[in-house]
Amino acid sequence: MSRIGKKTIAIPKGVTVALDGQTVSVKGPKGERTWTVAEEIEVKQEGDELSLTPRADTQRARAMWGLSRTLVDNMVVGVTTGFDKTLELVGVGYRAAMKGNQLSLQLGFSHDVDIDPPAGVSFAVPKQTEIKISGADKQAVGQIAAVIRKLRPPEPYKGKGVRYQGETVRRKEGKKK
Repeated sequence: MSRIGKKTIAIPKGVTVALDGQTVSVKGPKGERTWTVAEEIEVKQEGDELSLTPRADTQRARAMWGLSRTLVDNMVVGVTTGFDKTLELVGVGYRAAMKGNQLSLQLGFSHDVDIDPPAGVSFAVPKQTEIKISGADKQAVGQIAAVIRKLRPPEPYKGKGVRYQGETVRRKEGKKK
């Protein structure tokens, strides 16, 4: 039995959920998300709660049960509060700025790196060394954050690079004389 799959999903006020066969549509103040649940999982709406149950006791049904419940819950959370990630730029001359809705990064290359936000994701630069990424889709927010971090990952000798907020970089000792 899936401990996560057994939990019901509470639908907050201001959020509407529509079930069309296996397709779940969630609409809220931050946007609209749809996803098609696997055939092995049955979705039921009872009042202001959603419950997911496996149709059969197969290995795939058990595997998809908890995953489906988590993805539908992330859709509900995304349209109500949204998701956000914060990146920090560490290094001399490393800075970020907004050019319209585009993110412009100076990361020690001979050129600036400009990044367009994917659909449903927005960037904010409160400080030159801080980037806030927010949106209703948890996967899209995490993916663009990983793409930006991959441009200049933190290196272990000086600690320079792009890192997630709160990420600790294991430092190494330099060369011995």
